Amino acid sequence: MRVTQPNLNWMRFLDLASYLLFAVLAGLRWQNDTHHWMGAAISAPGFFLWMLARLQLGESFAVRAEAKRLVTHGLYSRIRHPIYLFGGLAFLGVFLVLGWYVWLVIFLAIHVAQYFRARREEQVLAEAFGDAYREYKARTWF
Repeated sequence: MRVTQPNLNWMRFLDLASYLLFAVLAGLRWQNDTHHWMGAAISAPGFFLWMLARLQLGESFAVRAEAKRLVTHGLYSRIRHPIYLFGGLAFLGVFLVLGWYVWLVIFLAIHVAQYFRARREEQVLAEAFGDAYREYKARTWF
């Protein structure tokens, strides 16, 4: 009996919807000052690179750490966890625009949790792909 993985398009939708909600809120509070432009300069490229990383990961994306295949192309050729990195930057920029400094504390707490999640993923990938993963890890950042 073949076990199929659930379709994770809903996760992509949820990511996009949550970012757009915060971006709209940021737009409603927009002021033409350095503070807001800095947030936008961080958020906009972060968002596009986050979505690109999701596309490049393709069917290897999973909510829990799984070793489906080792993705080493595109953004993944230089960064092991571009989804965490660029998704975090996208939200960081929006929170700066919103001026929700309490959210920056929450942002830091979430990123500490993401760090431990990334370590678990690396453990799973190292067990599944052995030396190929260790070589990949040696030539990439985060």
